[in-house]
Amino acid sequence: MQPWAILVCAAALLGGCASQPAHQAPAQQLFHDQLFQPASRPIDTASVFALTPAMRDYVRHEIGTPGPGRDVRRVLFDALYRRDKLQLEYDAAMTRTAAETFAARSGNCLSLAIMTAALARELKMPVIFQQVQVDEVWSRAGNLYFASNHVNLSLGRPLAGQNPYMATTMDVANSLTVDFIPIPPKARENARPLTEQTVLAMYLNNRAAELLAAGQVDDAYWAARRSAEVDPLFINAYNTLGVIYQHHGNPAEAEQVLRYAHSQLPDNTIYLSNLAQTLDNNHQPEEAAALRARLARLEPYPPFYFFTQGQEAMQLGDYARARTLFERELDRVPDYHELHFWLAMANYQLGNLRAADRHLALAMENSTTRSDHALYSAKLDRLRAHAAQLRQK
Repeated sequence: MQPWAILVCAAALLGGCASQPAHQAPAQQLFHDQLFQPASRPIDTASVFALTPAMRDYVRHEIGTPGPGRDVRRVLFDALYRRDKLQLEYDAAMTRTAAETFAARSGNCLSLAIMTAALARELKMPVIFQQVQVDEVWSRAGNLYFASNHVNLSLGRPLAGQNPYMATTMDVANSLTVDFIPIPPKARENARPLTEQTVLAMYLNNRAAELLAAGQVDDAYWAARRSAEVDPLFINAYNTLGVIYQHHGNPAEAEQVLRYAHSQLPDNTIYLSNLAQTLDNNHQPEEAAALRARLARLEPYPPFYFFTQGQEAMQLGDYARARTLFERELDRVPDYHELHFWLAMANYQLGNLRAADRHLALAMENSTTRSDHALYSAKLDRLRAHAAQLRQK
């Protein structure tokens, strides 16, 4: 089996709360710049929330300014959701800056939140970013596994006589929450505020993960390093650094930084898994086995457990068993598009074209990127054409 690693994207880890003791900022020795080529382009953190002239024109001409009896927050809110206005689309393919998201009219939850905050601040509205307490959404690219959390934001009115740019002066009780994917009401009620510093670290960490998945390991390192510099207490950045060291062939450095992440959050299953894998690579099987035993107690069936077994069954031609295993994984993550795709393939091999059609349609419906949507749409068209040919015989 190929070694695999887990990255955390989009938001801070669930489970942390303001009442816990602050994590210690790590020493500089966790960074190993000498191992990597310089970044192909400078990392400009100032550009993340920066507005373009086109964005300022949009605010001026389409949103306008507050007036008596006019809630400009509602005007902005409507512009974000109405297809005859900004026509925003959810697309998880890449984490974008505010300007890139505005130009593309699409982005993941973090990109859309960053763009909305930039427009709101141009309108002198205070905003609060929030970590939404929902289960992590899992995806994968090759031997990289991604756990994505969710961020949204609330628009508020400044309290009388206070600085409109300061979120701490916001009338939270009457704020307006902006969310680009449906979430349970309970999760929204339990949302945890995030600082802009942490949101910027999340952006950089996402970009590091995306660059690593694209094979740009050197650029990924510099993005993850900058994420840790921007918010030294954002522990996901060190997990990402550890995975980058793994892929760059630096096992000792990977172990060092993953031990640090694990020491800060000892029960985090993602850090445990990555550290155990690294210890195996570093010929420390006893300690790796001890960590895996603890991991099994915390998480007996890790993400993609049944999915991986289902793929192995597909390779062996045991399509009935593969279908059963994919269905077990789907019980845990009913909206994951790739599971529906593989269920479609298993059903196709079993001659159940109706079920294959249904799961391909669900794969397309639940896809999170335009490219995946187009891929599933094309496969669904071919399947339906094939089914039509069979009916004519």
